Amino acid sequence: MCAWKIWDTAGQERFQSLGVAFYRGADCCVLVYDVNVMRSFDSLDSWHEEFLKQANPSDPRMFPFTVLGNKIDIDGGNSRVVSEKKAKDWCTSKGNIPYFETSAKEDYNVDSAFLCIAKNALANEHDQDIYFQAMPEDVANNEQGGGCAC
Repeated sequence: MCAWKIWDTAGQERFQSLGVAFYRGADCCVLVYDVNVMRSFDSLDSWHEEFLKQANPSDPRMFPFTVLGNKIDIDGGNSRVVSEKKAKDWCTSKGNIPYFETSAKEDYNVDSAFLCIAKNALANEHDQDIYFQAMPEDVANNEQGGGCAC
């Protein structure tokens, strides 16, 4: 499929009630926190669990998540309250979730993070796409040439 959608709830609880509509059928989930705000890091657990509850993936332990520790550019790192080790330990405890430290403002590590996200989403999409698994390979290949650049 060529149509990808990225939903950004900006960590706002008011969007949690819309989770089923946003999360069902997702091929991956990106959890982002601010390395300078402990509360945003502490919210990762609830967002992780809420996503799994509402998306209801067939195998929650294998669902592809990625965690981004953002805003590493702020104040030369002097405002930072969440260490890289703390974040990586959290990711390890959740099944070795890939972790990236990023700066959206400075475009630091964003490409690498989204490349990982895309690879994991494509792998998950392929594994779960019953329609294409049941199709003969030559039919699926012919349909891919329909003008979509992906």
